[in-house]
Amino acid sequence: MRDNLEIPAVSIYMSARVSEAFVLQTWPFREADAVVSFFTRDQGKLRGIARRARRPKSGFGSGLERLSQIRMSYYQRENRELVNIDSCELVQSQFSVLHDFPSACALDFLAEVSEQLLPANEPGEKHFRLLTTVLEHLRSQTPGAVWRAVTYFSVWAVKLAGFLPDMHVCLGCGTWLEDPDQPTRAFFSRFTSGLHCEDCRRALHLNSTYEMPHDSRAIVQEILHSPIAQLPERPWTQSTAAELRRFLAQQIEAHIERKLITVPVLEAAA
Repeated sequence: MRDNLEIPAVSIYMSARVSEAFVLQTWPFREADAVVSFFTRDQGKLRGIARRARRPKSGFGSGLERLSQIRMSYYQRENRELVNIDSCELVQSQFSVLHDFPSACALDFLAEVSEQLLPANEPGEKHFRLLTTVLEHLRSQTPGAVWRAVTYFSVWAVKLAGFLPDMHVCLGCGTWLEDPDQPTRAFFSRFTSGLHCEDCRRALHLNSTYEMPHDSRAIVQEILHSPIAQLPERPWTQSTAAELRRFLAQQIEAHIERKLITVPVLEAAA
């Protein structure tokens, strides 16, 4: 005789989530859909499909613009990589800075670095707070805000990813570079992961090296020990800490094993 067992229905969906998030990138998908990469405060970086997002009267509106801060509602099938995006509520748009070309380029840079550096499905509360702080500063549109924001973000993005080298010590011989009476000259190359003194640069026959000025090394320490709004006063232009940004971009590119497409555009946007 068959047992009259009642088998409960099992939903093919996980429970729906609502997460605070930043939109990193979108790609067209099928006729009217979009694939969205977004970085959530609690679940890390995710990708999902937004149905009918590219239609003129889409309910997503401007919520899927790059680096829009949103509340994303989504759910996920078991064993599926892409989530299904149900809706989003705009919390903070970056629209106010788009009229300024360098600021718009900075947005592209922040989004690209975050997209490339952040691992999937790993919470990154510190990187989320970094984006929040830097974008708020960028929206302030104070003089030099673009270069202060980009430099601050670059230092901390590399630091949080775990591969910011010691900026005080020669990678080759261990010489302390920060002699208070006469700081040692320091150099870097695309093919090394730290700074070298002049003797090691010659001994290692490093080609295509750039000098890292003492001022730029000092800026790293200021950034690591001060909120962006409390950095020491200095005129911030494209030339301020330009060598430092080049060095950090090279460190990121070595880590992700590809060139950052936004860097040359950003640095030419002054």
